[in-house]
Amino acid sequence: MASFIASVIRTTGSDRGLRCVSYRIGDTIADVTLLAYRYALDPTPAQERDLRSHAGAARVAFNWGLARVKANLSQREAERSYGIPDADLTPSVSWSLAGLRKAWNAEKEQVAPWWRECSKEAFNTGLDALARALDAWSKSRRGKRKGRPVGFPRFRSKRKAKMSVRFTTGAIRHDGTHAVLPRLGRIKLHERADLSDARIVSATVRYERGRWFVAFTIERDVSRPAAPAGTVVGVDLGIKTLATLSTGEVIENPRHLSGALRKVRRLSRTVSRRQGPDRRTGQQASNRWKRADAARNKALGRVADQRRDALHKTTTALTRRFATVVVEDLHVAGMLANHKLARHVADASFGEFR
Repeated sequence: MASFIASVIRTTGSDRGLRCVSYRIGDTIADVTLLAYRYALDPTPAQERDLRSHAGAARVAFNWGLARVKANLSQREAERSYGIPDADLTPSVSWSLAGLRKAWNAEKEQVAPWWRECSKEAFNTGLDALARALDAWSKSRRGKRKGRPVGFPRFRSKRKAKMSVRFTTGAIRHDGTHAVLPRLGRIKLHERADLSDARIVSATVRYERGRWFVAFTIERDVSRPAAPAGTVVGVDLGIKTLATLSTGEVIENPRHLSGALRKVRRLSRTVSRRQGPDRRTGQQASNRWKRADAARNKALGRVADQRRDALHKTTTALTRRFATVVVEDLHVAGMLANHKLARHVADASFGEFR
């Protein structure tokens, strides 16, 4: 940063390396932070096949690593049942990302002889997700993780798994109208964007509600007006009114889901009348069921987008007006146990607001 910056006023971080360092310059706060910009993609049929192939490669790597870890744990548990001392048990395998990646590179020719058709980042995406899931399970079992208990990871189904792949190395660029990704080449964006003044750190491609999206994680200097020093506000969250401020102002609850519930229910009834998938009998979903399910997911996705947009605008307005915001800590999980209010509590999204 330049020499005239007075002081660092806030630094945050996370396990994914996301960081935000804030500086105050007079009445302006400058943030050196990682931001994410998401755009819809318009891939060609060939590019869409490649995207699905990369997402499938991530799923294959995840399932391979999980099977390897489960087999090792089961072997050690069986040996313990025969009274074998811990020192003589089969050596445990490493489930860190580095250990999984080393084992994958040694066996990928046998497991996936087609691995050259996909970027190495596709396999790294699956192994990284597995390493995080196993780490969360291990810490939860030992009581070193906050929140609800985390179960052991499950195998990812080809039919149900979310299609996603993350690129952190290689040719990752953005020219305003196209996204350039390793092995996938130039993919057209649905809308024009400008990230010319930012350094792209990574790109995540994800399939949601019938179309592909790309999210660029960039590093950029962001300047914004500083809130007046010493200003404090208390926020009381609720259902009838989303937020009541200590200043007397009231923020109405948009109730996005309630407004779209009639349409969602109608689409859900349509889905229920179609021939859906059944894992017990092996029945495949009909094309009419797939179209109806896609229409219902699109309607629910629109509600989620509206809720996210409204919360973002509301909380941004509060942080620009007040230097200190005090929000009550609600036990949302307990509130969801009330079946008469659960839908309204979930629609308000208190956790996201906080």
